Amino acid sequence: MTTDEIRTLGRLARISLTDNEVESFNQEIDAILNYVSVVKDIAASEGDITDPGVRFNVLRTDAVTNAPGLYTENILAGMPKRSGQFLAVKKILKQE
Repeated sequence: MTTDEIRTLGRLARISLTDNEVESFNQEIDAILNYVSVVKDIAASEGDITDPGVRFNVLRTDAVTNAPGLYTENILAGMPKRSGQFLAVKKILKQE
């Protein structure tokens, strides 16, 4: 990438870059792009990358790990306004 392209990327990301940072990022981006191309080549040589094979979802059952209400009072104490066991907020919806 050219320094102008680096500056354009910085401007698009709303980052002000010094000349030293532009040079540093230029070297880093080249290294990143080279690494990505190596990974892409390896993945392509392994076969069809559009079919990753069998997929498994590893899930655990939901279980309560603490006593109910153990932390409720501590959490509610940090709220600016509360109504019983709930956070009280300003009404924002109109009902007709």
